[in-house]
Amino acid sequence: MIASLLLASFLFADDQQAKTFEKEIKVTVKMSYLLALPEGYEKGDKKWPLVVFLHGAGESGTDLEKVKMHGPPKLAANGKALPFILVSPQSPGRGWDPNVLDAMLEDLITRYKVDPDRVYLTGLSMGGFGTWTWAASHPERFAAIAPICGGGDLKAAEKLKALPIWVFHGAKDNVVSIRASEAMVDALKAVGSGVKFTVYPEAGHDSWTETYNNPEFFEWLLAQKRK
Repeated sequence: MIASLLLASFLFADDQQAKTFEKEIKVTVKMSYLLALPEGYEKGDKKWPLVVFLHGAGESGTDLEKVKMHGPPKLAANGKALPFILVSPQSPGRGWDPNVLDAMLEDLITRYKVDPDRVYLTGLSMGGFGTWTWAASHPERFAAIAPICGGGDLKAAEKLKALPIWVFHGAKDNVVSIRASEAMVDALKAVGSGVKFTVYPEAGHDSWTETYNNPEFFEWLLAQKRK
């Protein structure tokens, strides 16, 4: 009997204490990117708008040439003159880390003649999700964002409501449901955002070609300025 009581005491006694470990550590991060500078960049001290483009999952890896498959880097590769600094980073294949991207942006602003009040973010598919995530983490960084066929955290709507946003999606997208964009747009409108939403009725997953080929898209983007 005594042995049984001792065993029960041993089994059910909980001497664990709740503790928390906290320490700041330094981490080295590295990210490759394509850079396109506008005509006239070398002349004078003019500050230029910066557009950061986040690619989709298919362009991940270590071959930067793959990043030229879609979007603004494709336009630049085809010889289109762009009136802004274009930076197109490449994800190694694990999505987009907003902290790494933000560290890269800090370096870009220091390294190049960037107008910090005219920094724009856009991306497609995985890059659309990355656009929502990065903007939610650091909304103060951007003058405007344009996520294409992506989705985000609905709880971030409050943090994003003052940011100019133009969302794009194909109604027949069978890779990323249009509902992902609709949900973000609805959440933003519920908190008073003036978000714009363009739906291409006949488009599937590729809702980016028509978007980036439309001059009005870049006119709207570059007209925005950080408040």
